[in-house]
Amino acid sequence: MATVKWRLKGKYLKSCNCDPGCPCEFWARPTYTKCEGMLGMHVDEGNFGATSLKGVNWVVQYHWPGPLHEGHGTILPILDERATPAQREAILTILSGKAGGAWFQVVASLVSTVLEPMLARIDFKLDLKKRRGWVAVPGLFETSVEPIKNLATGEVVAVDMLLPGGLEYERGLVCEAVNRSSGPIPYDIARGHTTLAYVEQTHAGLKR
Repeated sequence: MATVKWRLKGKYLKSCNCDPGCPCEFWARPTYTKCEGMLGMHVDEGNFGATSLKGVNWVVQYHWPGPLHEGHGTILPILDERATPAQREAILTILSGKAGGAWFQVVASLVSTVLEPMLARIDFKLDLKKRRGWVAVPGLFETSVEPIKNLATGEVVAVDMLLPGGLEYERGLVCEAVNRSSGPIPYDIARGHTTLAYVEQTHAGLKR
């Protein structure tokens, strides 16, 4: 059966419990052994076959007991309540890795437990230029993103991560975030690593 052609183009973030400068990107062990937090996207342009995905928000909360590549991950997909049933099904299919896209396929292969997907209002605001953002599901989690600051002067420090062969993104803006969750995957992260990026993911992988 032919793969459905799809794409997701828009603002993307990943926020975890590691110190800013995610060790995983350097094939080092996570700062505190476990890896937990959230990632998500606001789709500016996109489709899954004939289904438009424009304007859709989605989030995944996650927990790995150790480094990502060792597997045994648990994830909670969260779908925007404003999306149509067809849009929700399309996002779940993409996240499952069953519709192609190397990044989604790799992550799916490292997950052993998928919690029942949740339908909720996702508040999603990212300003990549200012390196600030706020993503939240009321009553479940809140992620508040700020730029990294010079500890001596308080001035903003711009740090970019370049991954020419990356599957997730090629250029990420390194930030920090307060990241708290009271749901099935709980965490309380006072200053965690966060990457902001503008990406275009497709069934054929990250568009460069």
